[in-house]
Amino acid sequence: MNSPASEPRSDETSVTRRARGRNTALSRPLLGRITSSRPHKEKGEPVASAPRPSIRKNRPLRSLVILTMVGGLVATVALPAYGAWRPAADSVTLQQVAADDAQSLVVASDSTAEEFSRGSYSATTPEEIQKKKDEEAAAAAAAARASASVTSASSASIPLNISMVSPGSGEVRWPILNFTLGRGLWDSGYHQGVDLLSSCGEPLYATAAGVVSVSQESYGGYGVAISIDHVLGGQQVNSLYGHMTYGSRQVSVGQYVSAGQLIGLVGSTGSSTACHVHFEIHVNGSVIDPWAWLQANAG
Repeated sequence: MNSPASEPRSDETSVTRRARGRNTALSRPLLGRITSSRPHKEKGEPVASAPRPSIRKNRPLRSLVILTMVGGLVATVALPAYGAWRPAADSVTLQQVAADDAQSLVVASDSTAEEFSRGSYSATTPEEIQKKKDEEAAAAAAAARASASVTSASSASIPLNISMVSPGSGEVRWPILNFTLGRGLWDSGYHQGVDLLSSCGEPLYATAAGVVSVSQESYGGYGVAISIDHVLGGQQVNSLYGHMTYGSRQVSVGQYVSAGQLIGLVGSTGSSTACHVHFEIHVNGSVIDPWAWLQANAG
C-alpha cells in the first residue's frame, strides 16, 4: 500500500511530464525554422533541406495540354482532305457541270482541228486576212443557197389536178391559161413587161423550149422568179416569170425545158400586191411588148 503522503507527489510528477511534452512539441518547429534559415552549415551539423515542389501534380496538366495540341494538328490536316473528298454517288461529269452552270463547255476531245495553209492567204495584215475569210464565207453561203434553191425546185408540191404541159402544139405557148390582162409595157414609166392577173396557185408554163438561166426564191423585186433562154427563128429570146409562189419552182439553173412544160405556180412574192405573173420578153437583148409578142406567136 502507498502512503497518503505519496499521492500528491505522483500528481505533481504527471503534471510536470505533460508540461515538458508540450514544450518539446512547441520547440521542434521553431528549431526547424532556425536551422533552415542558416546560410551555411557548420561543420558536423546537419542541414535541413527546403521542401521540393510537387512534380507529380504538374504531370497530368502537361499531358492534357500536349494531347490538346496533337488533336488540333490532326484536325487541321484532316479537314481540307475531307472537304475535297466526295462520295461516289455525288460525282459528276464535265457535261453535267456545264449544264448546271448554264454555260457552254468546250471539251478538247470533242473539238475539231482545222488546218490552215500559209499559201492560201497572200495578205499580210490581220484586216486583209479577215477580209479574205469573209469572202470565202460569203461564197460558201451563196453555194448553200443555190443548192437549197435546186432542192426546193425539185421537191415542191404540185396539185394533182394541174396539167403538167400547156395545151397546144406550136413552138410558142401561152405561159398561163386563165388570166386577166393587167398593167402593160412601160406602165408607170418603168414597167418592162405585162401583168397577167390570176389566182395564186395557177400553173405557169414555159412559153418555149430552152435552158433555164435563173431560178431563185428571191430575185430582187421579182420575188420568186424563173428566166429561160430560147432560140426562136434564129433570134436570142429570153422570157421571165416573176412573183411566183414560194417553193413552187419545178426547174433549176442549167436545166433544159420543153415548150409548155410546167415550171411553177402563180403567187404574189417580191414587189407585188396581188396574185399575178409578171411576164417579160427580151429579143436579142432588147425589151419588147410581151403581150403583142404572145398574140403574134402563141398557138
